[in-house]
Amino acid sequence: MSRRILLIAASVTLLLGACATPAPVAEGNIRGDYRFTEKYLRWLIDREMTRDEITGLSIALIDDQQVVWQQGFGYADLENKLPATPDTVYRAGSIAKVFTAAAAMQLAEQGKIDIDQPLSAALPAFSIKTRFPEAGPVTPRNVMTHHSGLPSNFFDGLFVRNPGRFELVVDKLRDEHLSFPPNYVFSYSNLGMALLGATVQKVSGEPFDDYMERHFFQPLGMTQSSFAPRPIAKAYDQHKEIEVFSLRDMPAANLLSSASDLSQFVKMQFADGKYGQHQILSPATVREMVRIQNKDFPLTFQQYVGLGWMMSGVEVPGGGPVASHGGSLPDSHSMMAILPEHKLGVVILSNSMTSAVAVTRIASEALKLMLESKTGIRQAPEPVVRSPERKPTPEELRFFNGHFDTLVGLAKVSTADGKIDANAVGHHFQLVPHEDGLFTLKYKVFGMFPVNVGAFEDIRLSSVKVGGKQIIVGRIGGESLMFGQKLDPTSIPETFLQRIGRYEILNKIDGPTPNHIVLREDDGILVGEMRFPEKPELLLRIGFQPISDNEAVTAGLGSGRGDTLRLYHDGDEERLGFSGLQLRKKLN
Repeated sequence: MSRRILLIAASVTLLLGACATPAPVAEGNIRGDYRFTEKYLRWLIDREMTRDEITGLSIALIDDQQVVWQQGFGYADLENKLPATPDTVYRAGSIAKVFTAAAAMQLAEQGKIDIDQPLSAALPAFSIKTRFPEAGPVTPRNVMTHHSGLPSNFFDGLFVRNPGRFELVVDKLRDEHLSFPPNYVFSYSNLGMALLGATVQKVSGEPFDDYMERHFFQPLGMTQSSFAPRPIAKAYDQHKEIEVFSLRDMPAANLLSSASDLSQFVKMQFADGKYGQHQILSPATVREMVRIQNKDFPLTFQQYVGLGWMMSGVEVPGGGPVASHGGSLPDSHSMMAILPEHKLGVVILSNSMTSAVAVTRIASEALKLMLESKTGIRQAPEPVVRSPERKPTPEELRFFNGHFDTLVGLAKVSTADGKIDANAVGHHFQLVPHEDGLFTLKYKVFGMFPVNVGAFEDIRLSSVKVGGKQIIVGRIGGESLMFGQKLDPTSIPETFLQRIGRYEILNKIDGPTPNHIVLREDDGILVGEMRFPEKPELLLRIGFQPISDNEAVTAGLGSGRGDTLRLYHDGDEERLGFSGLQLRKKLN
């Protein structure tokens, strides 16, 4: 899953509070001494775990070939009072993608995969329809950079108790379409990594999980790690145990590991691909994986990515490039982040669905403190200077009135009363213009009273026009990213207007399942709405752009966009098809 979407969604309802115990203050700085780093992180972890009700968390700090500190906090198993330790096995989630990319690169070194040739050359069974015949092919490289244009997910059979083999999804894609032209826009894709894992399996002649065990976990001494179809780690929501579900796409997110094990992978990264007597990856491969691949793409907005690694999202002023990858599942979160130039790294794993914000904050602070301890570099981020608020201009009121696809779904914005009021995910917000031309967000308590919220303090928004599209750019702290796009009303075919109503999913789904699905028209926009029983206060709205009488695509740019909604008949019954799911209209 996309960590940025989860972090922003979490911020919708998170009010940052103060901790009763003040933060430790450094009394001196001795190079190579990490005692204050440890002391501060103990305080920070205790604060985050208390505030966000995190049950268990483990951390490891790595300086080149040494683990300088590792510790478990809370419980791996709350019911049996089993404490978390550095060896506790967690669901590492999408950290798996770094390993899958490394496996593909390992085979590329052997000449078995050409990462710049079509994916179908190495995986002949792969085939998908396209509406972009002039675009280039899907390649292993653009899969690893999330610029393949593939759909973000194939939902049928994605979250289940007893998953089938992930490679079976290859045959199911033949009737699906690419969401975007390859190398056009960053669109995070679990499906793409599943296909890359199928490629590793095909060209190596070994089952993917066996390949990873033999070529990575064994030589790295990662004795507690595995790619497993079923999770074995417990998970919690506000200290209550919750059921965990498998993710079918094993190479994308089904890594089980510990903080101590992942430290071994980080040490290999810092040793130019070598661990002990084993050369796991070549030095050139290690460097290429943390090189920004999309720097000159037109829709990048400083949202950088390497091969498998993310190259933005964790900010460490003065530390040079930061390579990281989070692991965000519906039930737990994790983070692995490194400073390649300084050979410093941190691994954080948790077993709580409420830890999404905490693991990123802790990782960022850990790297800043380690950098200072090792080099003396401690550059505080430039303070966010907020210029005075002002009233919206008539032009701004005209522009913002309407619908916007955003990172948290469709937002409906009204400027009727001379202010810019937005409704998104079932909550109300106000966009406030400032003298410097940027906009900030306020949360409207009870939908009426706009107030400043700590979680929004670092968010600055602006609009730009790229390729004829009006795009909202968000700057969160030191990172820029595409926040959303304005959607213009379209002519909705009568065939879709006749299908407006409430729906139910016919496929068997074990994991999180919406209990409210509605297709509606809203001011010339075809809209899908969903609510989930786990978070009934959140309303997810998705805009659709009709492209024919029986097909529409999710509107907007980026992850989860461009996917196809189909109208079809099953006998005399009218149905909707989306990402392998079958939806039937309810009679009442």
